[in-house]
Amino acid sequence: MSHKGNLDPQFYEMLEKLQALDFVLVELNLFLDTHPDDLASIQQYNQLVQERTQLANHFQQLYGPLMNFGHSYSKFPWEWSKVPWPWQV
Repeated sequence: MSHKGNLDPQFYEMLEKLQALDFVLVELNLFLDTHPDDLASIQQYNQLVQERTQLANHFQQLYGPLMNFGHSYSKFPWEWSKVPWPWQV
């Protein structure tokens, strides 16, 4: 069952923004592994973590959980199966 096209454009915009933030956070994490005293990078990392957390919380309120296995709450009924699977986006 394909969900593509059944969700509003904001779903895809927010998901793309989350993916971009995740990419930058992984890169900053790798950089900080070799530059642990770079204060500006640590501040940027912390700012982006906060931005990602806020965006992820807002996304989950609107569309349901981003991840299963205890990383987020579910409304009733169970929401995990209601949103597109990663390969359907």
